[in-house]
Amino acid sequence: MPQTTSAPLMTVTGSTLVLAPVPGRRATRAPGPYARLFAVPGSRAFTVGNLIARLPMGMFGISAVMMIAGQRGSYALAGAVTATGLAATALVAPWTARLVDRYGQARIAVPATLIAVLGSVALVLCVRAHAPAWTLFASYAATATTPNIGGMSRARWTHLLRGAPAAHHTAMSFEQAADELCYMCGPVVAAFLCSAVFPEAGTLTAAVLLLTGMLVFTSQRATEPPVSAAAHGGSPLRAVAPLLALFVPLGMLFGSMEVTSIAHLGAQGLGAATGVVLALQAAGSCAAGLLYGSLRPRGLRTCLLALCVAMALPWAAAATGSLPLLALALLLAGMATAPTMVTAMSRIHAVTPQGRLNEGMTLAVTAILAGISLGSAGAGVLVDHLGSTTPYALPAAAALLALLLLFLTNPAVRLSGTTQVP
Repeated sequence: MPQTTSAPLMTVTGSTLVLAPVPGRRATRAPGPYARLFAVPGSRAFTVGNLIARLPMGMFGISAVMMIAGQRGSYALAGAVTATGLAATALVAPWTARLVDRYGQARIAVPATLIAVLGSVALVLCVRAHAPAWTLFASYAATATTPNIGGMSRARWTHLLRGAPAAHHTAMSFEQAADELCYMCGPVVAAFLCSAVFPEAGTLTAAVLLLTGMLVFTSQRATEPPVSAAAHGGSPLRAVAPLLALFVPLGMLFGSMEVTSIAHLGAQGLGAATGVVLALQAAGSCAAGLLYGSLRPRGLRTCLLALCVAMALPWAAAATGSLPLLALALLLAGMATAPTMVTAMSRIHAVTPQGRLNEGMTLAVTAILAGISLGSAGAGVLVDHLGSTTPYALPAAAALLALLLLFLTNPAVRLSGTTQVP
């Protein structure tokens, strides 16, 4: 039952002023951290656009694979096309982010998004027209101009929450949870559209959502970070390079875990459960990210230690052959990833030069993409040679490598173990 308090009643006892409660008034609860976060003027509007534009990030890859494989009958071609797009993104994304920092989000993000959308439409047309294979590679490579919507949203929060580290921590946790939510829901939506509607539906829907969300996001000019003269300086690569070494093994962790889980469940005759089991991992990370935003931030060292322990759980569970145990282990492993990513990205914020935040964060994303590619390829090799259980050691090894790199390349973090935010 809700408790009641009251307006205070002043009484005097001797020389002491006493405030006594007057019964009858309902207590007012202080708003939670997320309620306070979205009370910031303009935050809800740009977050809506951010979420609409972010969902396609989990749709494009699987949509392209299903569309190309369905029309051309070759998963090898589909995989090569998407891998080329990933490589192109790693090269182009930092340059797009640099232009965003120099000239503003709306001025660069909208034309860059239009190029990416045209690339997606061209891919659909080339697949439908049975055009030469090289046209598929060229079309999908054009999607590399897609702006880093997560980075731009984080830059807005950083601009709006200057001098409020606790609120900034909550915002970064929300952004990480949003990443996990979109990468959890995106493939499900894409697979449904490609299989239940028509093969091109996933790519076309993702393109429409991306353009719509980006237009909504960039129309919120009041919350857009101002362009800084510092954005015309040199690259922030030197400042963030020691931390980038951490993001590569974190990417390896994600890539190897996904490939290993797909292979392991398939080998056990449980391929139909793959989507649900992988979704549990993302759901765990999403829930942990939101919870972490309401708690005091921990140091990167603490987060990585927890990650090392959590990543050993799927390896142990897979050895038992129990699907419920593996699902639970992946859920717990996912819960350790979000706090680590939030804390690591906060370190990127802290060391990136003023006015270069989009570029700094995009460099971190590029390092993650490189790690995902390495982890996926490494897990594939291990599956072919050692079966589908032993490769679960690779995510655990990647987490341990990240911890070792923290101690070797970041002495300041090693000594303090704390997270700093601008």
